[in-house]
Amino acid sequence: MKTVVVCGASGYIGQQLLRTLESNGVDVRTIGRGGTSDATWSDEHGVADVLSGTDLLVNLAGRSVSCRYNKRNADEIFSSRVETTALLGRALTRTPRPPSLWANASTGTIYRDARDRPMDEKNGELGKGFSVAVARAWEHELFSAPTPVRKVALRMSIVLGAGGGAINPFVNLARMGFGGRMGDGRQMFSWIHIADVIRSIIHIYEHPEISGPVNIASPHPVTNDEMMRQVRAALGRRYGVPTPDWMLEFGARVIRTEAELVLKSRWVAPGVLADNNFRYQFPTLESALDQIAQETPRGLLPVTLG
Repeated sequence: MKTVVVCGASGYIGQQLLRTLESNGVDVRTIGRGGTSDATWSDEHGVADVLSGTDLLVNLAGRSVSCRYNKRNADEIFSSRVETTALLGRALTRTPRPPSLWANASTGTIYRDARDRPMDEKNGELGKGFSVAVARAWEHELFSAPTPVRKVALRMSIVLGAGGGAINPFVNLARMGFGGRMGDGRQMFSWIHIADVIRSIIHIYEHPEISGPVNIASPHPVTNDEMMRQVRAALGRRYGVPTPDWMLEFGARVIRTEAELVLKSRWVAPGVLADNNFRYQFPTLESALDQIAQETPRGLLPVTLG
């Protein structure tokens, strides 16, 4: 792999992917909204030029879902994912030498609220609601794009890592003493360390037999109750006040987000990665939290690509 195009490089995952690739000698081109990008979303011909002659396209573009789902935010969440994916599909048809793999972000929340069994790529049941509708439309644009490029939808679970990711709100709650279970605490918490997100993308690139949806998740999910217990342990806190549903709903309104982000049971099983012998750098939540506690925010992640 010599040249990679990253869309959404300004986000947490994009920044870490870009740094890791560049530190391993990979030439990285970017597509985004800012003037520092190699191409912008407003210039479809420029996007096609940037894509030409590259090895891998990774599209991570999308507005944060940590907000209230009012009409304005919902429209932005939808368009920032679906329209950019559609544009890439059109641009790839203009590209004389397209990349061999198009890895497009998706989400593990496409599956239903699951407390009875894990959801893998073959037998997982899709859910209902706004988040699922966005995910369905997102993947539809990817797989319906009229280009012969190999396509993978990265159905990512909750991403944890130092200096960002989704762990900070849980850490802050634990520090304030509210580090107990959320709701009944029995909802499943599927997660993935940022280093393994990056390594899984490289693994998929190196295995041309992989295509279609791929669950990007640790093989060891935990309940919310267990997750908060391990967060407290990493902080040296023995006890945390539980947060009932009504308090989460109220608090979500105050901080302008949705309680669904912590109350929905996400039980995502990485079937494709397991079948293709992917080896995790941080397979357990304990190992991931230990690394996050030790890592400085500005430091490079200890990602081993081999």
